Amino acid sequence: MIDAKKIEQFASQVADSLPAGVKTMADNVEEKVKTVLQNKLSQLDVVSREEFDVQTQVLARTRAKLDLLEKEMSDLKALLESKKGAETE
Repeated sequence: MIDAKKIEQFASQVADSLPAGVKTMADNVEEKVKTVLQNKLSQLDVVSREEFDVQTQVLARTRAKLDLLEKEMSDLKALLESKKGAETE
């Protein structure tokens, strides 16, 4: 989910950019903007930066494990083939 602090900052910036007359007509503009933003962002299929970073680290670890397993598999195949070659001689 999107960071609540960033949503609050954006909502505050939107509220601050409104003319003074509009602010007085709607004292809770900032809260309404924040609520609308949270609702709309929750409808989107997005992840927070923190979630993205965590998944990137998980992917990197998984990739490293896969590379290691591929190397081990290659070594085992080579060993098996060398043993087969030795048996046929």
